[in-house]
Amino acid sequence: MTEPHEAASAPSAHDAHASEEGLDAHLVVERGAFRLDVALSVAPGEVVALLGPNGAGKTTALRALAGLTPLSGGRLRLDGTALERTPPESRPVGVVFQDYLLFPHLTALDNVAFGPRCQGATKERARARAAEWLDRLGLADHAGAKPRRLSGGQAQRVALARALATRPRLLLLDEPLAALDARTRLEVRSQLRRHLAEFEAVAVLVTHDPLDAMVLADRLVVVEDGRVVQEGAPSDIARRPRTDYIAQLVGLNLYRGEADGHAVRLDAGPPITTTEALSGPVFVAFPPSAVTLYRDRPTGASARNLWRCEVAGLETHGDQIRADLAGELPLAADLTTVAAAELDLHPGAAVWATVKATQTHAYPV
Repeated sequence: MTEPHEAASAPSAHDAHASEEGLDAHLVVERGAFRLDVALSVAPGEVVALLGPNGAGKTTALRALAGLTPLSGGRLRLDGTALERTPPESRPVGVVFQDYLLFPHLTALDNVAFGPRCQGATKERARARAAEWLDRLGLADHAGAKPRRLSGGQAQRVALARALATRPRLLLLDEPLAALDARTRLEVRSQLRRHLAEFEAVAVLVTHDPLDAMVLADRLVVVEDGRVVQEGAPSDIARRPRTDYIAQLVGLNLYRGEADGHAVRLDAGPPITTTEALSGPVFVAFPPSAVTLYRDRPTGASARNLWRCEVAGLETHGDQIRADLAGELPLAADLTTVAAAELDLHPGAAVWATVKATQTHAYPV
């Protein structure tokens, strides 16, 4: 659903310089009926997150960057050097896998020293570099520990140190926090963000967790069904989602329609009144917290948008109750536990939903 970029008449000096630094990739991988077709351009020092549902092609893209999955077409250039035919072990790429894949028979120090040794460093120099990285990641006291004696967070940092010790020009992280429990995840996410901010080369991470993506990345590239559907700064994507998947990810109700001034005629459903005066195809979004529910049709309500709905389901959402509503306009509404009890909400209950025009946000398709 992203719009095609206009072709420039001639590359600028900045473009020519940028093409020689960082990652310039067009990843085309065909596997049976599935086709991955993703373009990526990442500058040194930038962290990009590939975000998308299971089966979207995120991991395939990461494996293609690492050289573990061959390209069916496209290109892969890193700092101006083509890598399509370069074997994985010869690429200046560091990878942190979801399950870390530490060598169980080696200490943390020797796990980290493994990469430099493969690059030709002597055992002494490799261990010295490994010790330096373990110290930088706060693991100096665990250098002699084997993986089974490390906590999940410690193992994650050893895996990161092992990837960084090879001095990669491209760092790939595959669901780097997925194996951690919620409490450890919070702490390690903060540490990882700090280390990525200090990384001077290109970093690409794959995740299906929106919070990991929003916190760790400078830019998001959202992939669905093997193609890019939206990319941009986390704040821009959160404010202007362009697919149902992204809208659900950032917690918004999203609709598409035709705008004529302040009225938007939806492709499917009743019209919505917005504060923005637009013309042509638009998206309209509003948060579940903007929805007010009534059991009887409200009289004298100031909201310009009023729909008759039916409760399709209820679930706990943080410290609130989220109501899944069907009817004139399918939508989600958030309300307190007390409000849900006072309204006697239950599946099948008829309700009226209102949303003020000032709480909607319309933007061009």
